[in-house]
Amino acid sequence: MMLAKLFGKDYLRKRLLKKTKSSVMREYLSTPFPDNNDSLMNVEIVSLDFETTGLEIERDNVISIGFVDVINLGINLGTSTHHLIATNAKLPENSVVIHQITDNALVNGESIATVLPDLLKHLTGKVLLAHNAKVEVGFLNKMCQQFYGSDFLIPVIDTQYLAKRSFDRKNISYKSAELRMFNLRASLNMPAYKAHNALMDAIATAELFLALVSKISPKNNARLKDVLC
Repeated sequence: MMLAKLFGKDYLRKRLLKKTKSSVMREYLSTPFPDNNDSLMNVEIVSLDFETTGLEIERDNVISIGFVDVINLGINLGTSTHHLIATNAKLPENSVVIHQITDNALVNGESIATVLPDLLKHLTGKVLLAHNAKVEVGFLNKMCQQFYGSDFLIPVIDTQYLAKRSFDRKNISYKSAELRMFNLRASLNMPAYKAHNALMDAIATAELFLALVSKISPKNNARLKDVLC
């Protein structure tokens, strides 16, 4: 973390590239990350959401993936992608209640070993956007270590972090529940959506991000460094 602060994530990318023996990771890590001084208008962003069997990264598994691209500060719905991921583990009942994905639904799910290389290819040279992004980054790191023996690295925008930063800067007190995505959307008069579907959550996160950016930079001149975690 200290090296990242001193030299930036692109420095760490080059270090990982030298160490990796995985062709998948070499392809992913060979492309430089966007410059932190780039205008947000010129940065390609991927809004990503995982549905999982739980939030214990070492024990739980990803069971669905949804993502959509944000390009020129607009949501490109043509890039919307959703995957159901097969798992050998029986889904916990409380997990099924939340995301409505059952064991039967995953019978014909895709293998994460097949989906992960395509996801990394799509993320190459871009910025990851998520709400409470430590979940997506944590699971990606676990899977990259498991399949490729390498850490995962990417520039990250976290809408939960941006909202918390806004409250803190304005000295506004808040409860943790107010940082949940549906509550933040409601506070910005954004429409309700069906939560806990990976693709819908990815789109909802992208919409929330654009709403937050419009407040951070009313003149639409924000740079990437203004929104990174």
